Amino acid sequence: MDTQGTITGRYLNLPVRNGAPKHWVRLLIEGEMVREFEIELAEGEPDFWAFIDVSPHIGSSFSLEAEGLPEGLPGFASVRQSDSIEEAQDLYRERYRPQFHFSSRRGWNNDPNGLVYYQGEYHLFYQHNPFGVKWGNMHWGHAISRDLVHWVELDDALAPDRLGQMWSGSAVVDWNNSAGFQRGEEKALIAIYTAAGGWTPSSKGQPFTQCLAYSTDRGRSWTKYAGNPALGHLMGGNRDPKVIWYEPARQWVMALYLDPPKGQPNYALLGSPDLKRWTRLCEVILPCGECPDFFELPVDGSQANRKWVYWGADGHYLVGSFDGQTFTSETEPLRSYAGTAYAAQTFSDIPESDGRRIQIAWLRGDLPGMPFNQQMTFPVELTLRTTEDGIRLFSYPAKEIELLWARTQHWEGIELPSGERVLEEVTGDLLDITAQFHLGDARRVGLVLRGVRVTYDARTAELSCHGHSVRLPAGNRRIRLRVLVDRASVEIFADDGRAYLPVAVIPAGDSQPLAAFAERGSARIEELVAHELRAAWK
Repeated sequence: MDTQGTITGRYLNLPVRNGAPKHWVRLLIEGEMVREFEIELAEGEPDFWAFIDVSPHIGSSFSLEAEGLPEGLPGFASVRQSDSIEEAQDLYRERYRPQFHFSSRRGWNNDPNGLVYYQGEYHLFYQHNPFGVKWGNMHWGHAISRDLVHWVELDDALAPDRLGQMWSGSAVVDWNNSAGFQRGEEKALIAIYTAAGGWTPSSKGQPFTQCLAYSTDRGRSWTKYAGNPALGHLMGGNRDPKVIWYEPARQWVMALYLDPPKGQPNYALLGSPDLKRWTRLCEVILPCGECPDFFELPVDGSQANRKWVYWGADGHYLVGSFDGQTFTSETEPLRSYAGTAYAAQTFSDIPESDGRRIQIAWLRGDLPGMPFNQQMTFPVELTLRTTEDGIRLFSYPAKEIELLWARTQHWEGIELPSGERVLEEVTGDLLDITAQFHLGDARRVGLVLRGVRVTYDARTAELSCHGHSVRLPAGNRRIRLRVLVDRASVEIFADDGRAYLPVAVIPAGDSQPLAAFAERGSARIEELVAHELRAAWK
């Protein structure tokens, strides 16, 4: 079955019903396929409306073709053209919409991709299914921000093609025009991504390869490299290229997940002068798969003592050295975060005058009944610090969270006899709380945030929340917690970021007051600061 006409509005709105039969649909503009996607097309009242921005094609002829769709099915006939997104009156105000964690307007999101800074803007790309609230149809969604807090979502940057779906990768600014894509004064932004062959009908039989796309207008439009793939298939589902510029050797370096046979190195580093010709440099072994990152940081802030970090999707990392050819690990595999975070990536090209290494992860957790699903962690700053256990990675909220601070309350010397103490003055549903505990003789201490318990167990030295835990030694019987509370998450930072426990969880809907507790003994909160936050969405 198909429908056709002339494009007269900015959006094609498509009705989606969760659980309805899936159908492959193709959008053709002037006879050329521009989108191919699978969708649970509503036959009656939709759960939500998906949309495609077709504004570049206004005035052109289009047709929608669907496989296996009976003639006259209402869902296909209900596709609407409009200059607005259907039923967008509650956009960013939905019940479970995160208010200061990024989430897509509609559809599913997972891994952050292509985090890059250019001309005052942070670009966040991400794995996006525009046509459903479950994983699939992988596009590169795109949002920009000037302050890491307020995000503006743009149209999807990359859509599936005959080489496959658009899986994870990275982005860079090509300051030296090494790839030759620059036109005019603007430097080219280049996305390096995995084309996941075999996941669409038109890419049947294609392997996983690494490809390029570029933008010469500050990321507003993207052109795929005519010579794709830039790196052919190596093995298995090789994917998730993270590319950096290594100045001493004047070359690009790619960290790539190999998806190898069991027992072989699971990552590789490759080098290139122009992003188009690649040679293998070395292999890396890390006990996790997917989504590598590779970056250098000073230790304890000293530029004279810098180390390299090789990172994997589940938060495992290695600290070591890199000479342009070989990464040499100097630690056993370590773990940065626990909880429900995954596939974290760091921004490239943040100016040296800033000097920060900023990271965002996918915060896994379903948001039931919403026209969108999943969210990102709040941006964190990464630092390497020397501890009694050696050099470790610390994670702490980016300072820009302060832009959302509204009412602030401060306490000192809160005694906690065994039991719970309610702080009725704090009732907001968006919170940034810092609390320093002296454990006293208590077995457990913690906070209750809109019904969600954050607990530290002094005997096991574990910090836990909603079934997830991380180890945290308590020096001098003291711990310091920083907790961010949103509509669908609780992110916990302990001892200035030595432990990081981000958890996707939906707190109680009502404005329950903040509470602190001690169990099997008494404790004391030496200082507590509670900031109620404003929503980031405008």
